[in-house]
Amino acid sequence: MSNYPYEYARCLDMDQIEESSQARSLEGFTPLLSLLEACGALLMILVAVWTICYRNGFSWKSNPQLEFNWHPLLMTIGLVFLYANAMLIYRTQRNVRKRRLKLIHAGMMLFIVLLTVIALVAAFDSHNLATPSPIPNMYTLHSWVGLTTVILFCCQWVAGCVSFLFPGLQSPLRASYMPIHVYFGVAAFIGAITSCLLGLNEKAIFTLKEKYQTFVGEGILMNCIGLLFVSFGGLTVYLITQERYRRLPRPEDDVLLSR
Repeated sequence: MSNYPYEYARCLDMDQIEESSQARSLEGFTPLLSLLEACGALLMILVAVWTICYRNGFSWKSNPQLEFNWHPLLMTIGLVFLYANAMLIYRTQRNVRKRRLKLIHAGMMLFIVLLTVIALVAAFDSHNLATPSPIPNMYTLHSWVGLTTVILFCCQWVAGCVSFLFPGLQSPLRASYMPIHVYFGVAAFIGAITSCLLGLNEKAIFTLKEKYQTFVGEGILMNCIGLLFVSFGGLTVYLITQERYRRLPRPEDDVLLSR
C-alpha cells in the first residue's frame, strides 16, 4: 500500500516548519531596514541643505569654491547611501533570481564609481583652480583614507565582476572568494564612513575656525550630519553581518549567466 499521502503531508509540514523558522529569523529586519532608509534619506537631505544654504550651492569650474560642494553631496549619495543598499540588495530582494541580483548589484556599483569620479574631480578642481594660489592636494588624513577607500572599492568591483559574473569560473572558486569579497566590501564601506567623518570635521575646522566652538548653526548641523553617518553606518554593518538575515540558497543560484 502506498505511503504517498503520508509522505506528501510530511513534506508540507516540513515546508511550513522551514517557512516558520525563516520568519522567526527575519524578526526585526523590516523595522531596522526602515530605520536605515530613513536615516539615509535624512542624511542626504541634510547634506544638501548644508551645501545649498550654508555653502552657497553648486557650480563647476567657473567657481571652484562652489564646485567643491559636489564632493560631499555625491560621496554621501554614492559611496554611503547607494553602497549600503547595493550590499543589502541580496537581503532585501529575497525572491528575485540571484543572477538578476548580481547584475543589479554590479550596475549599482558601476554607478557609484561614476559618482565617485565626479566627486573626486570636483575636490581636485577646487584645490587646483583656487585663487589667488592653488591649495595643496593629498596632505590630510581625510584625503589618504578617502583615496584608499576609493581604490579598495574599485578593486572590489573588478574582482566581483570577474568572480561572480564570468560564466566560466568554477563554483568552488566563487564560494572560496565570497567571504573575502564580503569582508573587504564591509571594510570599504567602513572606510567610506570614516572618510566622511574626517572630511566633515576637517571642513568644519577649516571654514568655521574659532566660530565652530561657539555652537553656530552650521557647526551644529555638521555635527548632526556626523551623527547620522555613524548611525547609518552602524545599522548597515549590523544588517549585513547578521547571519540570520542572510538570503536562503535557491536551486537556481548556481545557474551560469550564459544559460
